[in-house]
Amino acid sequence: METRSGFSMWKVGSIPFSQLKPQPWEERLLFKAMEGIKERNARRPLADLEKAFEACRAITRQHSQTFYFASRLLPLEKRRAIWSLYAFARVSDDIVDSGGDSEERLRRLKAWHQALRREDPGQDPVLIAWFETRRRFSIPTLYEDHLLEALEQDLLVKRYETFDGLALYCYGVASTIGLMSMHILGDLDQEAVIYAIRLGVALQLTNILRDIGEDWLRGRFYLPREDLKRFGLKEEDIAQGEVDERWRSFMRFQIQRADCIYEDAFPGIGYLHPAGQLAVAAAGELYRKILRSIERNDYNVFTRRAFVPDWQKVLGLAHILLQVKTGCYARHIINKER
Repeated sequence: METRSGFSMWKVGSIPFSQLKPQPWEERLLFKAMEGIKERNARRPLADLEKAFEACRAITRQHSQTFYFASRLLPLEKRRAIWSLYAFARVSDDIVDSGGDSEERLRRLKAWHQALRREDPGQDPVLIAWFETRRRFSIPTLYEDHLLEALEQDLLVKRYETFDGLALYCYGVASTIGLMSMHILGDLDQEAVIYAIRLGVALQLTNILRDIGEDWLRGRFYLPREDLKRFGLKEEDIAQGEVDERWRSFMRFQIQRADCIYEDAFPGIGYLHPAGQLAVAAAGELYRKILRSIERNDYNVFTRRAFVPDWQKVLGLAHILLQVKTGCYARHIINKER
């Protein structure tokens, strides 16, 4: 068969087409086309993906009962994607919190970051699942960079002078998770971005308040120094773990700040795809209950760990479901815009 240029599709003279050396213009086009072949060949067998997502599910269940509880409200594909996101963030965070000196942990974190950039999961089940999720839902790698940069900051910065500085850290380690979740859950409007940022900051503030005692033992104190001064406290008071009226006032102020950010964040749930609204509402509303547990513990975050019992989650879920079904969060959007 002859082409319009006179060359055979299968042979040029007596030389098989497959043995011909590509022309310069062909090499450029071949390089572009082969990227598609590489992408196809890079796809993992279904059995490997199943094992990888199961490993992520186990990590999520082990480390965050509230997050796991909320994720089970999603359709299967989105549920597994959220597990892989959580597991990726968890493993990243564990590198920072693992043993060894700061330089060694920083080296391991940078190596982890490089593995992400190379898109080479090897046999790591978390990376196998996460790369599949990232590809499937077109998640920008920029948010990964922001997350890992904030975790690197955890190894270099042990104190924050102002809330603005702390908020930037909270964005990096938590709001980025919300922004990546939006691609999985299906946001309906870019207006939801600011609400995702707020919810991430509120969730991370809740973590920080719950873990003050544990973080202090690791040499970290996240809450702004300017707030300590405002309530007449010093770091020596944190070291002693004394719960007095100064400390209670300080904690009431911090909890009120977190509550206000939650309130400003929740209207964004109305922008999400209906399939994701219940899970996000449950994650936020149930995690917020940790603040109530801190209050019941008389603000003692040094020797008592705040948590939300399963029975409270179940009861809370019924109320959250009603809010979602009746369009409560959508009405919040309308009220905010007036």
